[in-house]
Amino acid sequence: MIDTIIFDFGDIFINLDKEATPLALKKLGLKEWNSNLDALNLDFEKGKISETEFMIGFQNYIPNATINQIREAWNAILLDFPLYRLEFLQMLSQKYRLFLLSNTDSIHIEQFQHKAGIPFYRDFYQCFEKVYFSFELGMRKPDSAIFEFVIKEHNLLPKNTLFVDDNLQNIESAEKLGLQVWHLQKGEEDVIDLFANKII
Repeated sequence: MIDTIIFDFGDIFINLDKEATPLALKKLGLKEWNSNLDALNLDFEKGKISETEFMIGFQNYIPNATINQIREAWNAILLDFPLYRLEFLQMLSQKYRLFLLSNTDSIHIEQFQHKAGIPFYRDFYQCFEKVYFSFELGMRKPDSAIFEFVIKEHNLLPKNTLFVDDNLQNIESAEKLGLQVWHLQKGEEDVIDLFANKII
Protein backbone atom coordinates (compact mmCIF):
# COMPACT_ATOMS: atom_id res chain seq x y z
CA MET A 1 0.00 0.00 0.00
CA ILE A 2 1.40 3.37 -1.03
CA ASP A 3 1.75 5.80 1.88
CA THR A 4 4.52 8.05 0.50
CA ILE A 5 5.02 9.85 -2.82
CA ILE A 6 8.25 11.42 -4.10
CA PHE A 7 7.66 13.88 -6.93
CA ASP A 8 9.89 15.39 -9.55
CA PHE A 9 9.24 19.10 -10.22
CA GLY A 10 9.76 19.99 -13.89
CA ASP A 11 6.97 18.84 -16.25
CA ILE A 12 5.24 17.30 -13.24
CA PHE A 13 4.12 20.53 -11.58
CA ILE A 14 5.81 23.37 -13.48
CA ASN A 15 5.61 23.21 -17.27
CA LEU A 16 8.89 23.34 -19.17
CA ASP A 17 9.91 24.23 -22.72
CA LYS A 18 13.17 22.30 -23.05
CA GLU A 19 13.87 23.72 -26.52
CA ALA A 20 13.56 27.35 -25.41
CA THR A 21 16.90 27.70 -23.63
CA PRO A 22 19.08 26.20 -26.42
CA LEU A 23 17.29 28.47 -28.94
CA ALA A 24 17.74 31.54 -26.74
CA LEU A 25 21.44 30.77 -26.23
CA LYS A 26 21.86 30.29 -29.97
CA LYS A 27 20.41 33.75 -30.54
CA LEU A 28 23.05 35.09 -28.16
CA GLY A 29 25.78 33.54 -30.31
CA LEU A 30 26.27 30.02 -28.97
CA LYS A 31 27.32 27.95 -31.97
CA GLU A 32 26.60 24.54 -30.46
CA TRP A 33 26.06 22.83 -27.14
CA ASN A 34 29.09 20.71 -26.23
CA SER A 35 30.42 18.33 -23.59
CA ASN A 36 32.05 21.20 -21.67
CA LEU A 37 28.68 22.89 -21.26
CA ASP A 38 27.15 19.55 -20.24
CA ALA A 39 29.77 19.25 -17.51
CA LEU A 40 29.22 22.89 -16.48
CA ASN A 41 25.49 22.29 -16.16
CA LEU A 42 25.96 19.10 -14.11
CA ASP A 43 28.38 20.84 -11.75
CA PHE A 44 25.92 23.70 -11.28
CA GLU A 45 23.02 21.32 -10.66
CA LYS A 46 25.10 19.61 -8.00
CA GLY A 47 26.05 22.93 -6.41
CA LYS A 48 29.75 22.36 -7.12
CA ILE A 49 30.17 25.78 -8.73
CA SER A 50 28.69 29.19 -8.01
CA GLU A 51 26.27 31.10 -10.21
CA THR A 52 29.12 33.44 -11.16
CA GLU A 53 31.35 30.54 -12.23
CA PHE A 54 28.46 29.09 -14.20
CA MET A 55 27.81 32.36 -16.01
CA ILE A 56 31.48 32.92 -16.79
CA GLY A 57 31.60 29.38 -18.17
CA PHE A 58 28.89 30.34 -20.67
CA GLN A 59 30.48 33.68 -21.46
CA ASN A 60 33.56 31.82 -22.67
CA TYR A 61 31.37 30.56 -25.53
CA ILE A 62 29.20 33.65 -26.02
CA PRO A 63 31.53 36.54 -25.10
CA ASN A 64 29.23 39.23 -26.51
CA ALA A 65 26.34 38.27 -24.22
CA THR A 66 25.82 39.95 -20.86
CA ILE A 67 25.26 38.01 -17.63
CA ASN A 68 21.63 39.18 -17.57
CA GLN A 69 21.07 37.99 -21.14
CA ILE A 70 22.52 34.58 -20.32
CA ARG A 71 20.37 34.33 -17.19
CA GLU A 72 17.26 35.25 -19.17
CA ALA A 73 18.09 32.63 -21.80
CA TRP A 74 18.76 30.04 -19.11
CA ASN A 75 15.35 30.72 -17.54
CA ALA A 76 13.50 30.52 -20.87
CA ILE A 77 12.81 26.85 -20.12
CA LEU A 78 10.46 27.75 -17.26
CA LEU A 79 6.79 28.15 -18.16
CA ASP A 80 3.65 28.20 -16.01
CA PHE A 81 2.62 26.26 -12.92
CA PRO A 82 -1.15 25.61 -13.19
CA LEU A 83 -3.11 26.29 -10.01
CA TYR A 84 -5.11 23.06 -10.36
CA ARG A 85 -1.91 21.05 -9.82
CA LEU A 86 -1.22 22.87 -6.57
CA GLU A 87 -4.79 22.24 -5.42
CA PHE A 88 -4.43 18.54 -6.26
CA LEU A 89 -1.16 18.40 -4.32
CA GLN A 90 -2.76 20.08 -1.32
CA MET A 91 -5.44 17.39 -1.34
CA LEU A 92 -2.80 14.64 -1.57
CA SER A 93 -0.86 16.11 1.35
CA GLN A 94 -3.79 15.30 3.65
CA LYS A 95 -3.44 11.57 2.92
CA TYR A 96 0.20 10.87 2.03
CA ARG A 97 3.72 11.72 3.06
CA LEU A 98 5.03 13.86 0.21
CA PHE A 99 8.55 14.76 -0.89
CA LEU A 100 9.93 16.85 -3.76
CA LEU A 101 13.13 15.63 -5.42
CA SER A 102 14.33 17.78 -8.29
CA ASN A 103 17.42 18.12 -10.44
CA THR A 104 17.66 21.89 -10.60
CA ASP A 105 19.89 24.86 -9.93
CA SER A 106 19.74 28.04 -7.89
CA ILE A 107 18.95 30.25 -10.92
CA HIS A 108 15.89 28.26 -11.89
CA ILE A 109 14.55 28.05 -8.34
CA GLU A 110 15.06 31.77 -7.81
CA GLN A 111 13.19 32.48 -11.06
CA PHE A 112 10.35 30.10 -10.18
CA GLN A 113 9.90 31.75 -6.79
CA HIS A 114 10.06 35.23 -8.31
CA LYS A 115 7.42 34.45 -10.96
CA ALA A 116 5.14 32.42 -8.69
CA GLY A 117 5.21 34.87 -5.79
CA ILE A 118 5.60 34.17 -2.09
CA PRO A 119 2.04 32.96 -1.30
CA PHE A 120 2.06 30.44 -4.17
CA TYR A 121 5.48 28.91 -3.68
CA ARG A 122 5.05 28.88 0.09
CA ASP A 123 1.78 26.93 -0.29
CA PHE A 124 3.57 24.60 -2.72
CA TYR A 125 6.51 23.88 -0.44
CA GLN A 126 4.23 23.40 2.57
CA CYS A 127 2.64 20.38 0.87
CA PHE A 128 5.89 18.46 1.32
CA GLU A 129 7.48 16.93 4.38
CA LYS A 130 10.79 17.91 2.79
CA VAL A 131 11.87 19.62 -0.43
CA TYR A 132 15.12 18.41 -1.99
CA PHE A 133 16.95 20.23 -4.77
CA SER A 134 20.04 18.68 -6.35
CA PHE A 135 22.11 21.86 -6.05
CA GLU A 136 21.60 21.83 -2.28
CA LEU A 137 22.20 18.10 -1.86
CA GLY A 138 25.30 17.85 -4.05
CA MET A 139 23.69 14.86 -5.77
CA ARG A 140 21.35 14.41 -8.70
CA LYS A 141 19.10 11.84 -10.30
CA PRO A 142 19.50 9.22 -11.71
CA ASP A 143 22.40 8.46 -9.33
CA SER A 144 21.16 5.88 -6.83
CA ALA A 145 22.82 7.78 -3.96
CA ILE A 146 20.19 10.54 -4.01
CA PHE A 147 17.33 8.05 -3.73
CA GLU A 148 19.13 6.09 -1.03
CA PHE A 149 19.68 9.31 0.91
CA VAL A 150 15.98 10.24 0.91
CA ILE A 151 14.91 6.69 1.77
CA LYS A 152 17.33 6.48 4.71
CA GLU A 153 16.77 10.05 5.92
CA HIS A 154 13.02 9.50 6.29
CA ASN A 155 12.91 5.75 7.03
CA LEU A 156 10.86 5.07 3.92
CA LEU A 157 9.79 1.61 2.81
CA PRO A 158 10.51 1.50 -0.95
CA LYS A 159 7.61 -0.89 -1.62
CA ASN A 160 5.23 1.64 -0.01
CA THR A 161 6.77 4.63 -1.78
CA LEU A 162 5.77 5.90 -5.22
CA PHE A 163 8.25 7.91 -7.30
CA VAL A 164 6.82 10.15 -10.05
CA ASP A 165 9.07 11.50 -12.81
CA ASP A 166 8.92 12.17 -16.56
CA ASN A 167 12.54 11.05 -17.13
CA LEU A 168 12.96 7.34 -17.91
CA GLN A 169 16.53 7.12 -16.54
CA ASN A 170 15.36 8.47 -13.19
CA ILE A 171 12.44 6.04 -13.16
CA GLU A 172 14.69 3.05 -13.92
CA SER A 173 17.14 4.03 -11.17
CA ALA A 174 14.35 4.33 -8.59
CA GLU A 175 12.79 1.04 -9.68
CA LYS A 176 16.08 -0.80 -9.13
CA LEU A 177 15.94 0.29 -5.49
CA GLY A 178 12.48 -1.20 -5.08
CA LEU A 179 10.46 2.00 -5.31
CA GLN A 180 7.07 1.94 -6.99
CA VAL A 181 7.17 4.21 -10.05
CA TRP A 182 5.04 6.21 -12.43
CA HIS A 183 6.79 7.31 -15.62
CA LEU A 184 4.53 10.25 -16.44
CA GLN A 185 4.22 10.85 -20.19
CA LYS A 186 4.36 14.59 -20.82
CA GLY A 187 1.61 15.75 -23.16
CA GLU A 188 -0.41 12.59 -22.65
CA GLU A 189 -0.77 12.51 -18.87
CA ASP A 190 -1.01 14.99 -16.03
CA VAL A 191 -0.07 14.53 -12.39
CA ILE A 192 -3.75 14.86 -11.48
CA ASP A 193 -4.31 11.57 -13.35
CA LEU A 194 -2.65 9.79 -10.44
CA PHE A 195 -5.86 8.08 -9.29
CA ALA A 196 -7.58 7.87 -12.69
CA ASN A 197 -4.68 5.77 -13.98
CA LYS A 198 -4.92 3.53 -10.93
CA ILE A 199 -1.29 4.28 -10.12
CA ILE A 200 -2.24 4.18 -6.42
